[in-house]
Formats: sequence, structure tokens, C-alpha cells
Amino acid sequence: MLIPPAWRPRVDASYTAPKAVLFRINPLRAPDAAAVWAGLVPLRPEPVVGVADVFRLPSSDRDTLTHHPLAADGSLYIQGIASMAAVWALDPQPGEEVLDLAAAPGGKTSLIAACMNNQGRLAAVEPVRARFFRLKANLQRLGVRNAQLYLKDGTVVGRLVPGRFDRVLLDAPCSSEAQFTRLNPASWAHWSLKKVRNSAALQSRLLRSATEALKPGGVLVYSTCSLSPEENECVLDALLRERDDLQPEALPWPVDLPALPGLTAWDGRPLHRDLVLARRVLPTEWTDTFFLCRLRKRG
Repeated sequence: MLIPPAWRPRVDASYTAPKAVLFRINPLRAPDAAAVWAGLVPLRPEPVVGVADVFRLPSSDRDTLTHHPLAADGSLYIQGIASMAAVWALDPQPGEEVLDLAAAPGGKTSLIAACMNNQGRLAAVEPVRARFFRLKANLQRLGVRNAQLYLKDGTVVGRLVPGRFDRVLLDAPCSSEAQFTRLNPASWAHWSLKKVRNSAALQSRLLRSATEALKPGGVLVYSTCSLSPEENECVLDALLRERDDLQPEALPWPVDLPALPGLTAWDGRPLHRDLVLARRVLPTEWTDTFFLCRLRKRG
């Protein structure tokens, strides 16, 4: 994928320097945001324009914030801005039935619960036992009360509960290109084209399951922390060619993130034209690699 020349210096620099740390105040544990702010002194967080109670700090403050009592008790949660954007794109509402199909470690799940004011039903699925118990501990610490957790293979959920959920988030397992940094060669040591292909195969199965679990008229958000079109537009294009009841939609986009439209062609072949509505967040000094697409299931 070609990076526009205007973005190239910031993208290149993102792989060689520590990133700013982003966090959000968690209303499920800290309804008084001002008290959290006061408790962070002498740290001086910078508000992120466009969204309430989301802040960033220099990378030098990461360790202090990570070990701060307000992080330990769940009053704040350290989370990348693009990861939060996946939940903003989903736009869950109180009283709805929502599925998080690949939920661990729980950052997005807890933000979904916060958007729902802990009202309604939130099903959180994770197939790996160790990650499942980490998810459970995180949701308890963050004050999530409306979630039911399932230690289950997400690829079978659609068959088990077809047409059940108002909204589905699939933040799919991927080749994890967002973790690449020249500060740590181990961050790309396990990456390979084979891993990209294997990830795409699993993503396709999970995406079909997510679609089956979604009600007619419901919203599905598909996301990855990969830049590879094979894991993003190509996976979605295959699904859209199989089904005529899914329609990509424009993303709610409250923050001015450095992002490119989705691709409508790759490797010499055309892709679904409406994938231009997807967004690929570029890595910069304060953002991580991320891909997002919102789909509506026609009624």
C-alpha cells in the first residue's frame, strides 16, 4: 500500500520513536471525571479534541501512568485512539444486545459497556483460556456489569445464535503489524506472508459468523491492527460478493485521525466500490496502525 508523500515522514518516524500514551476516563468506575483529572497531578494530560474524557501524555509518562492507582482501580484505561474508534463506529446504545466476538483483553468490551451505561446485554467471546481469564479480570476491574462471557470458538457463534444481536464488533485476530517498531526487533520476528494468509482465513470465518449473528438492520464493525489489504478489504470483498444483504457505511469519525479511505482495487483486481468508506488509520507519533469498516445488514 502506498503512503501519501505528505504522511511519509510521520509514518516512518513512528517506527523509530516511542509513541504518546492515550487513555480514557472510565465512567463505570469514575463518574466524576474532574476528580480523576485532579488525581493525576503533577501529570498534565492533553485532551483529545472531538471526544470527551480522552487524553494523551508524552511517552515519557507511560510508566508513571501504567502504575498509577487510578489505572489500577479502573478509573482510567490506557488504550489506543484507533481502538476506541472501533467502538465509536459501532455506536452501541443502552438496552441493546451487543456481541464482541473476539473480546480479550477487554478494552473495547469495557468501552462498549460504558456506552451502554451497563444497560442491555453484552456477550463477550474469547476462545483462548488464558486470554479469557484476563478478559474476565479486566472487566471486573473496570466495573462492567452487563457482560456475559463465553469461552468459545467465535467461528461457531453465528450458527448457534443466528440473527440475535443489534450490533456486532469483530476486532479480528491479525498479523499484528501495529506492533512493529525498530525499537524492538522481536516485534516483527514472527511476521510472515504465511501468517498474513492464515490470519485472513481465520478472519473470513469469523466475519461470516459475525454476519450470521447479526439481526437484519443491525450494525457490524470489522477491524484489525493490520495494514495488509489481504486481511482487510480482500476479506470484506469476498463476503460482499457472497451476500447482497450487507452494505458498507460511512464511519462516525469524531476525531481527526490520520487515515486513508479503503482500497477499491488491489493486486490488479477490483474490489467492492463501497469499501472506499472504510478507513485505514496510519501509524504516527500518537496513533497505531488500524483498519475499520462499518457494515449494515439490510432488513
